[in-house]
Amino acid sequence: MEIQDKVAYITGGSKGIGLGVAQVLLDAGMCVAISGRDLKSLQEAEKTLGNPERVFSVVSDVTEPTAEIRAVSMVLDRFGQIDLVLANAGVGHFAPIDELKLESWKQMIDTNLSGAFYTLKATVEALKRSKGYYMTLASLAGTNFFAQGAGYNASKFGVVGFTQAAMLDLRPYDIKVTTIMPGSVATYFNNNIPDESDAWKIQPEDIGQLVLDLMRMHPRTLPSKVEVRPSRPDKK
Repeated sequence: MEIQDKVAYITGGSKGIGLGVAQVLLDAGMCVAISGRDLKSLQEAEKTLGNPERVFSVVSDVTEPTAEIRAVSMVLDRFGQIDLVLANAGVGHFAPIDELKLESWKQMIDTNLSGAFYTLKATVEALKRSKGYYMTLASLAGTNFFAQGAGYNASKFGVVGFTQAAMLDLRPYDIKVTTIMPGSVATYFNNNIPDESDAWKIQPEDIGQLVLDLMRMHPRTLPSKVEVRPSRPDKK
């Protein structure tokens, strides 16, 4: 896919992986729309990204289908097209299954899994027109279960299955679909505060470079599921 002047829509784009991807795509010549639930965080992200002619932010909650429809409509009004969608918004709560709170389970399923579906539903017609690319941000937790991760595992296993099935449905429209499954990434996820001790982890801009590489892949080739992990384990 030619990158220059293409338009990306990134959910959960005000910080972490979403913001890192947005910066890489912007630097490559794309226009970037980011969404999130908090207006102040989005405004701060816009300042970080700079380039107001190519950056647009919109408040949206991916757990609300109508909110995503409205957000996508605003992006289309601003840029006229959407060529890449990254369903990145996500949350994680970790506890033994007998202690996992009902509201924590619901928030993970609603955000991580249903949110990816609502984002695709809101953007699919635009992607058909642009013959674009839909990506989900899953996790290695989408194929590897672990103790105290039942809810998170369930949501990410679901994202992987959903994305792969959607890939089969959307290929006839020349829409590419990929799920990206990172291991440890240096973000604020799960109350982490990134610092020099996170240098061994994947950095958000590394995911951005991966997204860029996927978009530049020859049209005949589709890496539909990509696992990515730190090249070396934490030595602490």
